[in-house]
Amino acid sequence: MNKIILLGRLTKDPEILIGKNENKVGRFTLAVSRRYAKEGEEKITDFFNIVTFGKSAEFVEKYFGKGQQVLVLGRAELNQYEDEDGNNKTSLQIIAEELNFADGKKEDKTNNTDEFNNLYENGPIANDDELPF
Repeated sequence: MNKIILLGRLTKDPEILIGKNENKVGRFTLAVSRRYAKEGEEKITDFFNIVTFGKSAEFVEKYFGKGQQVLVLGRAELNQYEDEDGNNKTSLQIIAEELNFADGKKEDKTNNTDEFNNLYENGPIANDDELPF
């Protein structure tokens, strides 16, 4: 069984592309803080690449924005490829099958604070308690 459940915040506004047959493809990165940290250490935040297709991509384009907390249910896919130097590489992406709001729908995607921009640009977010919203 290949099932992933992630709760996190978007690191930036989703990127929307036009794929085959004029279908939309949505891509965004989700910052997910680990639940626990070792004593004396800060919590670690993992960053997952999320991909959506079709109606889900249209939904993401319309309603998701930087800093918003969302719940993603999907599956993991490993992609193997060769870089320009001929080295074999592997990347992980999450194919979203279900998307949910976790902190309410934002009517205006641009209504995010500059504080989040500063937090993200200055390194990983340690945990949700440190976010300004």
